[in-house]
Amino acid sequence: MNDSAAHLWFTEPYSTLLLALFFLLLAVLCPHASERFFRPVERFFSHLAAHKTLAILFLFLLVLFARLALLNQLPIPNPGIHDEFSYLLMGDTFAHGRLANPPHPLWRSFETFHVLSFPTYASKYPPAQGVVLAAGQLLGHPWIGVLVSAAGMAAATVWMLQAWIPARWAFLAGFLAAARLCVASYWINSYWGGAVAAIGGALVLGAFGRIRRKRSFASSFLLGLGVAILANSRPYEGVFFCAPIGIALLWWCFSHSNSDSRRGSAKRVLAPAAGVLLLTFCSMAYYNWRVTGNPAELPMAYSLHRDNRPAAFLWQTPRPPFHYDVPEIDYFYNQSELNRYDRTWPALKSAFQEKLWRCSAAFFWPTCWLLVPGAIFLYRDARLRLVFAALFATVFGYCLVVWPGPHYLAPAVAAGFALLVQSIRHLRTIRVFRRPIGPALSRVVVLALLFDVSQLVAQRISDPQGWGGWGLIDRAELRDTLSATPGKHVVLVRYGADHSVHEEWVYNSADIDASKIIWARDLPGEVNNRLFAYYPDRTIWLVTPENNDVSVLRRPLTRSAPAEKSGDSHGP
Repeated sequence: MNDSAAHLWFTEPYSTLLLALFFLLLAVLCPHASERFFRPVERFFSHLAAHKTLAILFLFLLVLFARLALLNQLPIPNPGIHDEFSYLLMGDTFAHGRLANPPHPLWRSFETFHVLSFPTYASKYPPAQGVVLAAGQLLGHPWIGVLVSAAGMAAATVWMLQAWIPARWAFLAGFLAAARLCVASYWINSYWGGAVAAIGGALVLGAFGRIRRKRSFASSFLLGLGVAILANSRPYEGVFFCAPIGIALLWWCFSHSNSDSRRGSAKRVLAPAAGVLLLTFCSMAYYNWRVTGNPAELPMAYSLHRDNRPAAFLWQTPRPPFHYDVPEIDYFYNQSELNRYDRTWPALKSAFQEKLWRCSAAFFWPTCWLLVPGAIFLYRDARLRLVFAALFATVFGYCLVVWPGPHYLAPAVAAGFALLVQSIRHLRTIRVFRRPIGPALSRVVVLALLFDVSQLVAQRISDPQGWGGWGLIDRAELRDTLSATPGKHVVLVRYGADHSVHEEWVYNSADIDASKIIWARDLPGEVNNRLFAYYPDRTIWLVTPENNDVSVLRRPLTRSAPAEKSGDSHGP
């Protein structure tokens, strides 16, 4: 977390306590007055939530308009994390009508993190996020896809929970998800958040909740579609999430007492979902074949087998170091990531501490501890046991991996906010000497979230963890300058000894040779000589990110003037 986020006034314990005490005093001293003030507001949103389709559309549009209205405070994000650039490459590839790109003959100059150079030039990640970014790019900017998917996540949360709990509480869960994840969070202020997988999880649970009431082709199709989205966004966590739901679905289908009901369930429930999944897995096999050359090998699995030396799961031992020609890649895999987890108790403790901290920063806010009295009664919610089972199964799968990203829990986000809302419901039933203590505390929880998000926006903090928003500003500024400079350019990136391996500049678009700006590693000798010969019509720049020093190495070759030698020390 950056320093400014760490000093938000509302994250301080005494501020949270003061707000809670204020509402408690109102509840104790003026119980009727406080109820008369808040009841009309709550009644309005209850009436809105009763119109289920309208409530879904309202929240979808609210996220769109609210986030667009805040562009002056939180501009369209610049990528800055390795994964973001990889996803953007995938989106650009899809937007050009390709599933993968041919390997570049100068791939050593462009080799970078989370991107395959062979057998194709492509992202290693599952394709669902790339489809969203491609759609946004075709509409004008990849972030448009992120924005729409985040709004869809909030709307899908409401739709899903309408099948499990009363409409007004389903709406509140969607609103909490929108406020927490769709304003000042890397889920909307970056290109690698979990909104797409969250939509998939919401479709699965929402469809199953409707199937239990009425067997229909539409619900079965949406169930299969949700599983398909999970398989192409977060396949590992999706397995844990879908396991209890799949068991419950099969039990429900085959527990009917007569054979006609069982045949009807198989025909109207299992067949449509199975058809969607069959088409999905055939498409995935074709995509794998186009990217890795093997229909059964996911690009992610191919990359893990070839490149990654660190342990992926807690029980694994890191693989022996392997030499990489690029110093930054060698350091990342053989030192930075290997030192992260070494299968010792201190490393295990550190991994869980980081997961707890990052998930708290992503999903919770300072007053969530007030929900503990209500959470005690969650065992009573028999109707939601399957929802909670899917949530806890996903958390269990998350605990088994070394990496700490909160978006790994994306399939179960709607289920997580269902747990929070159910805790609020139980909290509201608590009365002390006939005073509405529980309702008062529940309002503190909701208002505290709004205040916390408002403070983040006011301080222009795109994410409390620093994982989204501003990105690599120096790189973006140089990109914008060169975009306005006539001609085509190659930017050689030379890192100093103090450079952070997590601030990587060398990423390119899908069609490298057609790009106005090409980013390449400075690899003196044969590699650079081949690069210079390959691009005789481009200006060659040298940049050192640590001090943002930019100089010209060579002007474009012309018939009347030979190439310039290194020595110009001016910037663009």
